[in-house]
Amino acid sequence: MSTDATPAQEQYDVVLLVEQALTALDAAQVRALHVELDDDPTIEVVYHVLLPMADAAAAVEASLGVMGGADLMAAPMTPSPDEIENLRSEYRDQAERDLAATSDALAAAGATVGDGTVVTDSAVDALIHKVKDVDGREAIILTRSHVVAEFFHVDWTSRARRKLGVPVLHLLEHEAS
Repeated sequence: MSTDATPAQEQYDVVLLVEQALTALDAAQVRALHVELDDDPTIEVVYHVLLPMADAAAAVEASLGVMGGADLMAAPMTPSPDEIENLRSEYRDQAERDLAATSDALAAAGATVGDGTVVTDSAVDALIHKVKDVDGREAIILTRSHVVAEFFHVDWTSRARRKLGVPVLHLLEHEAS
């Protein structure tokens, strides 16, 4: 009498830190990195997605700075705490939509998506915490090109590589049309 014991699947956790919603092309690019693991029935690749939320207060400060020097015009109106909170709410809603679109794009590309999180604090700290939390095997960071930050090695990828004990890959995101 033979028993057909199916070997238990090992979970291979990958943590993705994305700057914006992934396109279908981005999702396919990520999936292509693990095609060999997909061929092994004993391994299940699971993607955990982190997407940082824009900081409303920082956006207001930046926009005030762009408006020009105080010597050229009257002092700009400072937004109220309610206006900043409304902007923060809009940013959170947008981040939630981008996170859902990213999860959908990955699933459409055939990925198993674990959890997704909107990050409100340091993106690199959240990445480090998530990799440790899920015992991640690797981290993938998808961003637009940030030439100056990359040159000085203060970009997310450089900072994560200094702090993580797993491979960290940096991919450039495709712009959504």
